[in-house]
Amino acid sequence: MNYIKIYAYNHTPIQFNFKQTIERFFVEEIPLYSFSGTGNYLILKIKKTDMSTWKLITVLAKATGLQERDIGYAGLKDKNATTTQYISLHKQYEKELNKNLTTDKIEILERTYNRSPIKIGHLKGNRFSIILHYINEKDAKFFNTTAKKMQVDGIPNYYGYQRFGEDNRSYLQGKQIAHSGKKLKGSKEKLLVSAYQSYLFNRWLSSRVKTSVIIASNDSTQAAKKLKYPQELVNVLKKQPQFLKLFLGDVVMPYPFGKTNFIKDMSQSAQLFKQNKISPTGLLCGENALRAQNDAYHLEEEYDDTELNSLKGDRRFAWIWPKEVETDYIKEEKKLTVSFWLPKGSYATTFLEEIGKFSLKEKRGD
Repeated sequence: MNYIKIYAYNHTPIQFNFKQTIERFFVEEIPLYSFSGTGNYLILKIKKTDMSTWKLITVLAKATGLQERDIGYAGLKDKNATTTQYISLHKQYEKELNKNLTTDKIEILERTYNRSPIKIGHLKGNRFSIILHYINEKDAKFFNTTAKKMQVDGIPNYYGYQRFGEDNRSYLQGKQIAHSGKKLKGSKEKLLVSAYQSYLFNRWLSSRVKTSVIIASNDSTQAAKKLKYPQELVNVLKKQPQFLKLFLGDVVMPYPFGKTNFIKDMSQSAQLFKQNKISPTGLLCGENALRAQNDAYHLEEEYDDTELNSLKGDRRFAWIWPKEVETDYIKEEKKLTVSFWLPKGSYATTFLEEIGKFSLKEKRGD
């Protein structure tokens, strides 16, 4: 991609081998709410291997005779992983499912019922367990320390490389489609345009992280000169206790969910941000998107595209906090297993890249 991803942490890079496979990458969905146990919808907790969510839906539709649109799911899960996710369908199709579902790539772990179907976004987050190879003992200890620190201080919520296709350039097709003015056809075109939205978000976030790095690693006079900001503004930003600096007009949300609001008092908002109570958001440009105001608007404007109206606009957390971080190291095998929880829409590979400080797409290895 034609922008440089900026890392928030300044430690020395850690070397490890990563590969996203069904033996080394495990994901489990955490539902947004508990299911009622009664109702017209069958809820399936499904473990799948070597199968995307799209393929899972296709297989279930074929087994039951349902249309794919009548099968509910909360989020998309990768093919190259062992994943556990929740699926809903009308309970009258349960017999057909029992009779016709035969693939060994799908295991139904639990069944229950609910009064309403599962919909996109009905998700608190995902629990990951990932096995890394060829990591020495010293780096494994530092990995653990750094990961635990990130649990406290948080990380930038970049979209992962998976969002941008095999060649990292699917956003260019998305831009072309978005600018054509035509109505989007099918899920593939929507995915391409959303990749373009994500690309603009990542560029904006990278610019904000870079600004924060400059402020953190220079005195006020040097930072003001490098950023071409007024000295008074840099002095105010320097006083903020958290790494990612907030600006007037930034759109913030209570974390991990809540209603958007604009920053009017940077000092008070910075304290809430430091306490993990709020987080700033970045723009996903599109129809009815909420734009930042004041200084934050000018920082966002370069990464906005007002011609993108074929998808709804949104805001995305710029900063998140991993939870339940644990590591287990086997010295003889130079193998580290890291487990952690991330909020919905966040990428495990982004967390690993912030620790390793290299692109996993380029160095995934065997």
